[in-house]
Amino acid sequence: MAAPKKGRSASAQSKPGRSLALILIAIVALTGGMFASGHTTPRLGIDLAGGTSITLRAVPEKGQESAINKTNMDTAVDIMNRRVNGLGVSEAEVQTQGDKNIIVNIPKGTNSKEARQQVGTTAKLYFRPVIATELSGAAATATPSPSASGSASSSPSSSSSEKATDKATSSSSASATATSQGRAVTDALKADSTPSATASAKASSSASASASPSASSSSATSAEAAKLEAQYTALDCTKKSVRATAGKGVKPTDSTVACGQNSAGQWQKYILGPAAVDGTDVKKAQAVFNTTTAAGWTVTMDFTSKGTKKFGTITGQLAQNQSPQNQFAIVLDGDVVSDPSVSEALTGGSAEISGSFTQEEAQSLANMLSYGALPLTFKEDSVTTVTAALGGEQLHAGLIAGAIGLALVVIYLLIFYRGLSVIAIPSLLVSAILTYVIMALLGPAIGFALNLPAVCGAIVAIGITADSFIVFFERIRDEIREGRSLRPAVERAWPRARRTILVSDFVSFLAAAVLFIVTVGKVQGFAFTLGLTTVLDVVVVFLFTKPLMTILARRKFFAQGHKWSGLDPKALGAKPPLRRTRRSAPVDPKEA
Repeated sequence: MAAPKKGRSASAQSKPGRSLALILIAIVALTGGMFASGHTTPRLGIDLAGGTSITLRAVPEKGQESAINKTNMDTAVDIMNRRVNGLGVSEAEVQTQGDKNIIVNIPKGTNSKEARQQVGTTAKLYFRPVIATELSGAAATATPSPSASGSASSSPSSSSSEKATDKATSSSSASATATSQGRAVTDALKADSTPSATASAKASSSASASASPSASSSSATSAEAAKLEAQYTALDCTKKSVRATAGKGVKPTDSTVACGQNSAGQWQKYILGPAAVDGTDVKKAQAVFNTTTAAGWTVTMDFTSKGTKKFGTITGQLAQNQSPQNQFAIVLDGDVVSDPSVSEALTGGSAEISGSFTQEEAQSLANMLSYGALPLTFKEDSVTTVTAALGGEQLHAGLIAGAIGLALVVIYLLIFYRGLSVIAIPSLLVSAILTYVIMALLGPAIGFALNLPAVCGAIVAIGITADSFIVFFERIRDEIREGRSLRPAVERAWPRARRTILVSDFVSFLAAAVLFIVTVGKVQGFAFTLGLTTVLDVVVVFLFTKPLMTILARRKFFAQGHKWSGLDPKALGAKPPLRRTRRSAPVDPKEA
């Protein structure tokens, strides 16, 4: 058993170039990915790039103190993320802090006043009947066409749950001419707000006129209908700036236009009737994996007693119509998040929305539905504005501190380890390159932002990385002091140094992980950077420092212990190797 082990060890020692080639390939690949992505610099946090930080405190309704819990707070964070994104902000951060607070960090270039109004107000969730819908964008027609939604059916279970099927395909062209389509929508808008009246209006425009109390009110309704239809025709939901305003600030009692995405990820535009059910009428919503009907992930809704009556009425009216006017749109903050269709009145107080959801999609829709019933409001506790100039000064100071720390480490290595600094300094450089490239890639990948505490974590990591080199070098020196030559000393020192380095880095990583879990906000940036650089330290020591030391140990300068190599046996006080000598037998004095 000893011989094969020796052979494998020798083989590994003779091919350190493989490890160096591996880490070189990794550096080239990561750097290439960084340039290919277009993100060549790490994303900066609010304290470095400038921006606005808003602290919101959750306030429960009277008697609903238990509403402040992790589920509700996470749901609020999801909704606020949607709102901030609606402002066109691509690098905002929304996260909980403690049990009651939400921190919203918005980078520079954003209207902070508008952002404060958006994130601080309670979300508005409504169920509105769909009057018309079609794909939006340059490829879409100017006239509305019916949506190809699935059919609805009652739940086969014995419970009072009913089922509505979510849209499964994108919009398709209607067989009617553009003129008749436009007239149908106009008639629907002239009619009563109920979908049943809409259906009647489609048959004859005189029905809406007879329902009007006077000619003047009929004329006003016609003007409003024409205005809404014009807005719908001009609406282009593929533009983010348009989506940010479409359907916003409209009264629940008014018809409106809105935008939403279908199951294929395409943008659709809608004409929606007045709100029939409020979000506060939803008592509970949750994502459920339905195994009884093979529907997969679905979203179940339970309504309050008041909501049950309203939902039963609206679904009964919708079921009498053809697509898309048998659909109801779930509208959150003016955006359509789902548009299920129904084929019968759903009066049981519960409903199930299905439509080939993934777990994430079902959970997201359930969260949005739940938010309409959250007994929470959010009060603005503080607003901190950091100018770009101040952030630039902080970044400049952080970079200077890092440069000073790195320079001190290099000077220490040159003084105490001399030639061995040829190994340590390139190792530090490799670690710095990997850290920078990975941070640049993590910005667009996971939203990592480099803040001032994260810069501090990177500076601390310089010492951790240098400490690993020092442990290895000192183990080699100990072996030389015992009288061994350099190449055996390197291989004997490595297992001992490796254990020490792994234990030390494990403790550092564990501390970083615990700090990241138990803290929030900017301190997490310090913990994340510390953990990342600790992992990279292990990679660099194993794949770069040790193989490079093995190669240089074969060079005459180091192998013969030149006085500037840092491995001079005389300077280290090395003892000659001990040799066994045979003791001569004692001589008898008498014989002598």
